[in-house]
Amino acid sequence: IANRLLKRVRDYADINGDGIIDTVIATHALELLEIDKLGLEPTDRHLLSVIIEHHDGGPVGVETLAALTSEERGTIEDFYEPYLMQIGLLERTPRGRKVTARAWKHLGKSPKAVKAQPKLL
Repeated sequence: IANRLLKRVRDYADINGDGIIDTVIATHALELLEIDKLGLEPTDRHLLSVIIEHHDGGPVGVETLAALTSEERGTIEDFYEPYLMQIGLLERTPRGRKVTARAWKHLGKSPKAVKAQPKLL
């Protein structure tokens, strides 16, 4: 991931600067690529948002998540999940994927209060 982004920033520096990557060039390039301060791309944020908006933060199965995001299961498991889990935004549980409190905060959302289950008797 880092090498791919570095190439994109280098290309930006070649076209919009003198070919040298400094803080200003890197910041502008990453803003154009819609990469946020945690290194999330739009698809990373979309994946987390889908879990929050459609499943109240999870858990949600990977097949359902793949269908909702139009991504392949393998792409989610191999490309997106490892980084999201590494930086503490996503957890894998026996029941499915769950966003963490850090993910809610990063996306500027607040968890809904957990609804109490109605009593049967």
